[in-house]
Amino acid sequence: MLKPSYISALVLGAILTGCTSHANTAVANGESATNASSTQTATKAPAPSTNGPQTRPPTAAELADFNAWRQGFRTRALANGIQPAVFDSAFKDVKLDNQVIKLDGNQAEFTRQIWEYLDTATSTTRVTTGREKWKSMEKTLSAIEARYNVDAKVVVSVWGMETNYGSYRGNTSTIAGLATLAFEGRRRDFAEAELMGALKILQAGDVTPERMRGSWAGAMGHTQFMPTSYLQYAQDFNGDGKRDIWSEDPTDALASTAAYLARFGWQHGAPWGVEIKLPAGFDYASAAQDNRQPVAYWRERGVKTMTGQALPDFGEAAILVPAGAHGPVFAIFKNFNVIRRYNNATSYAMAVGHLADKLDGGGEFVAKWPRDERALSRSEKIALQQALTAKGFNTQGADGVIGPNTINAIRAYQQSTRQVADGYPSALLLEQLKR
Repeated sequence: MLKPSYISALVLGAILTGCTSHANTAVANGESATNASSTQTATKAPAPSTNGPQTRPPTAAELADFNAWRQGFRTRALANGIQPAVFDSAFKDVKLDNQVIKLDGNQAEFTRQIWEYLDTATSTTRVTTGREKWKSMEKTLSAIEARYNVDAKVVVSVWGMETNYGSYRGNTSTIAGLATLAFEGRRRDFAEAELMGALKILQAGDVTPERMRGSWAGAMGHTQFMPTSYLQYAQDFNGDGKRDIWSEDPTDALASTAAYLARFGWQHGAPWGVEIKLPAGFDYASAAQDNRQPVAYWRERGVKTMTGQALPDFGEAAILVPAGAHGPVFAIFKNFNVIRRYNNATSYAMAVGHLADKLDGGGEFVAKWPRDERALSRSEKIALQQALTAKGFNTQGADGVIGPNTINAIRAYQQSTRQVADGYPSALLLEQLKR
């Protein structure tokens, strides 16, 4: 999903969970995420299950507090230029939604490995459906590509990742969901800013309150824009006077995604990354996404393509080792970072790029994933962070999210014990640290 303002490397998912509702594409291995659709950071989550016990209804005291908050927010909205009739129409049937509160507070204990995530995100079914959608909309997608200079395959890939090509866009009232989060959520100021943005969209007449629906966290339409991102980047590509990302016709939504990617510097015709071979003795400590170097730098260090050719030059590149030293390795270019502006999770950026390549006839990666390596649970990640810190390799907190601080601490520990410093949080590493 889209984030209105870029917070810095892939943190949206840590702020709100599940901004998009597409099936089974939650970010891999517990990393946090940031999206365009979620303006800040929202991790992808599957649609809420309707099985099991129902969420309890709000208590009378909660409803009273919510109504008091709504009155206060109404005052702020009117002071911000929202017309009273627009506000009252939008909030006519809005109630506190405890299911949204429950989802916002949920933190998954178990996560998937990057290869499991990519298996689902770029499945045969998703590729086949994507090619069919691309073919059926070829004229429109070609026009979008020509206007925004963003490859059609990538626009289709984002669409597939966000809502499975529009098959599940979410059915939560955007006003009700954001109002609940602004009242009770973990990021109340963020949610209130998005709610104000949603009211501005209604006031502009692009959509009615009834049609303004999406994920429980506020992401809307075929490609899951948050309201403030919509206000900045949404497009009226078909010229009907409305920027309609909610329509069954995805044209405006796809054009809006292309406009967003173009705004952040998409390079037409360039890859997101290429699979590479590293030479024996390669310094894995240099394999970091923030270590972007000219291609000549990596060529001098023996980095080649999988066929043994010279690394192609598409500008500065960084080395990505998503499974550590025992899985596929990639040189990633600017377009990888542009995708991360849409959703700041490394796994999401890889999935969008890989799916786009498959849609265009590409195949699987050459190197094999270490599929016998199990994913650490959230509790185990916390234990790993605590053990590293206790041994003098400070992770700057233990939250179960494997971010740059934890990766750097792992590398420092690995270097101190003369291991390959790939920064990978494995079950074997946790066992070592427990000794």
